[in-house]
Order: sequence, then C-alpha cells, then structure tokens
Amino acid sequence: MVNSATLAQYDVMDLSVMPDVVDQVAVARLYGEPLFAMPLDLYIPPDALEVFLEAFEGPLDLLLYLIRKQNFNILDIPMAGLTRQYLSYVDEIRSRNLELAAEYLLMAAMLIEIKSRMLLPPKHVAPGQEAEDPRAELVRRLLEYEQMKAAAAQLNALPQLGRDFLAAQVYIEQSLQPRLPDVSLSDLQEAWAGILRRAKLVQRHRITRQELSVREHMSLVLKRLQGQRFVEFEALFDPRKGMPVLVVTFIALLELAKETLIEITQAEAYAPIYVRLAYTPS
Repeated sequence: MVNSATLAQYDVMDLSVMPDVVDQVAVARLYGEPLFAMPLDLYIPPDALEVFLEAFEGPLDLLLYLIRKQNFNILDIPMAGLTRQYLSYVDEIRSRNLELAAEYLLMAAMLIEIKSRMLLPPKHVAPGQEAEDPRAELVRRLLEYEQMKAAAAQLNALPQLGRDFLAAQVYIEQSLQPRLPDVSLSDLQEAWAGILRRAKLVQRHRITRQELSVREHMSLVLKRLQGQRFVEFEALFDPRKGMPVLVVTFIALLELAKETLIEITQAEAYAPIYVRLAYTPS
C-alpha cells in the first residue's frame, strides 16, 4: 500500500525532471487546472511515498511468514535466527506505530523467554519420558493459526452473495389450477336480488300449498351441475316455478357451498357469477 494522503491534491507526473514551462505545457494539474511552474510551498514528507511490501495481521502471522520464507521446519524452529529476524521487524514498526507494536512486543518477550529456556540445561525427567520442549506451546499456536488461516482462505474463495453474484428473485406460480377470485357476499346478494326482480315480472297469483325440501333441491342442483364445467348462477333458477322454489333453490346453493360440494367463482369484479362442482383430487 502507498501512503499518498499528502499528494491527493496533485496529479503529479515526474516533477523532478520536468522544467518549469516548456512551450506552455503544464507540468502538473491542480483540481483540473494546469500548473506551468513548480509550487513554491509544495511539501512532500519523507515517508509520503513509503511502500510496505508485506502486511501482517498479527504477531503469529509475522512468525508464520518468517518460518515459511526461510523454509524452517515448524516442528523444529531455530529460535535464534527466528528471534533475531522478528526483533528487527518489531524495532522497525515501533518507530512508526507504537500502538500496533504492543502485541508484537508481547510475542517478542515470549520468543526471548523460549530462547533463554533452550539455553538452560533440560530438567530431569523420569526414565522413558522426554523432556518438555519450550517451543511446544508456540508450535501448537502456529499450527492452529495456520489451519484457521487456510480455512478462512477457502471460505473467502467461495462465491459470496453481493460480492461475486446477485440473487435474482422471480415469482413462479406453482398452482396446477388457476385460482379464481372469491365471490363477495355483496355480489351474491346483488345477483339474488336481480333474480327476485325478474321473478316478480312473470309471477302469477296462485294460492297453493307446496312442500319443498332443501335436500331435494340440493340433489337437483348437483344433478344440474353434473358433467358441466361451469353453469351460470342465474341459469340455476327458473322464475316460472314461483318464489318459494327460488328461495329453496338459493338456500340449497348456500348449503352446498357451506359443505364445499360446489364452488362459486367470478373472474373479476362485476363479471358473471358461475357455479361448478368442487374439485376433488383423485
């Protein structure tokens, strides 16, 4: 990464080798405006163009980098060389970023302790047992960190939503049969009122006693719908049979709808109302 904060205002080419003015050719541009002479107050800090070739996420990342770069065996780390290289890097970042160097200093102290323990004579252990290696804890942490880093790299390589692809949302109707809109109660009342109005136009005054059965008319309606895909609601009523028959037929339709034996449908608002036998999946 290049620290170019102080050069954000200038689109600079090679200012050190360019003359002040060459046939009115600008040596630089400031906010899109040409500059024909070097600014007298231009100051570039010494570290403005400093380049960091390696970036580490922590002391373990730095240690793993030094081990892999030198082809060291992670199970048999030469602590002297590793500690010397590590301390040289820590001295470098301490002069630039004290807050960042804190965790690195803690690891440096651990490395120096391991190095000093390796210089001491090993502790006496029982026969048949091996002396504890001062590097064992460090090796365990390095191996775990390397595994987690490899797993993170594998996860990062997987396609990610929003980075590598976008989710497309398409609504697909899965129903096998088109679902028609339900008939509202007000539409049913209006259709019934229309039937009554037409019945009054053809009715004749008769005084008779007639026993009507709702169940019988339910059977008649089912028989009327048998073999028909749709029957118009008004076609189920015969005004010539008189008002009592119309009422019983209407009640029979309501009972059939209540028992889900028939379906009353309407394609859209104010469209004709149709009646059909309820669909029963086989």
